[in-house]
Amino acid sequence: MTFEHQGLLLRRGRRSSTAVGERLRSTVRAGVRTVLAVTDPAALLDGLAPAERDRIEVIERDTLYDAPGRALAALHRMALLHGSVSVVAEPPLLPSDGLEGREWHRMESVLSTALAPMDMSLLCVHDEQWLRPGNRSAVLATHPMLLGTRTARPNPDYRGTEAFGRRVRAPEPMAVTGPSHRLEICPSLPRLREDLGDLGRLLGLADGLVDGLVVAVNELAANVLEHGAGKGTVQVWRGPDRWVCDVFDERGGLTDPLAGYRPADSLRPRGYGLWITRQICDYMEICGNRDGSLVRLHFVDRV
Repeated sequence: MTFEHQGLLLRRGRRSSTAVGERLRSTVRAGVRTVLAVTDPAALLDGLAPAERDRIEVIERDTLYDAPGRALAALHRMALLHGSVSVVAEPPLLPSDGLEGREWHRMESVLSTALAPMDMSLLCVHDEQWLRPGNRSAVLATHPMLLGTRTARPNPDYRGTEAFGRRVRAPEPMAVTGPSHRLEICPSLPRLREDLGDLGRLLGLADGLVDGLVVAVNELAANVLEHGAGKGTVQVWRGPDRWVCDVFDERGGLTDPLAGYRPADSLRPRGYGLWITRQICDYMEICGNRDGSLVRLHFVDRV
């Protein structure tokens, strides 16, 4: 078995819920590890025998879908640790025309290639009553199979990585709510790490955020030195609800907005750094052209 990625446009009514229940029942009876991560698990577990419910691992939806990079890494770890696994999950529904929504859709668009060798089935449940037109088209574009009331069928609207893989020249506009702090990327990475750590503490960032920022920027700066122009800049600034860090490479070799979403990339040093960086930050934008590339890291405030 290889990775299977299916979508379900859930309509309020017994038939759609029954389709999910049948999926859960069949995987449990087949002895497959079964995971459920939705906002209302009780509604989908209704109708299953107590013994069947007891064999389903229910996890908080927001625990799995914490951030795009971390969600993908969590699915990857699940498959590595448990072998055959079936997941029924409810992805976030954020506006498709905003940064956060697009990054979630980008993550969904790479799943069929990123997790291709894994023995995993992932059923993404989307409640139609909350789907905006942009969300609905994104769901159709990123799921190769659609589950009906009985069986799954090929999705003619599936576009895969083409749906959200277009090169972006500039990051999403965002208000700057404070001073911007700039550091130069120099050949000495230890010095950059020290300077960045000092800056984070000066700004009053939490220790965990400082550590994450230093690790992420170190990975990106190493790419600039080893694969890029060999020089660039780091800028840290405050947005409306987050800290933002821009890492600029004067050469502009990194422009794939999907880079770092593929676990296979970790076999190469550059890909491994981007894979790690996506897990550290909440959102990561990659944009630019031959005149320079910019990677923007978003660290969203935690309540």
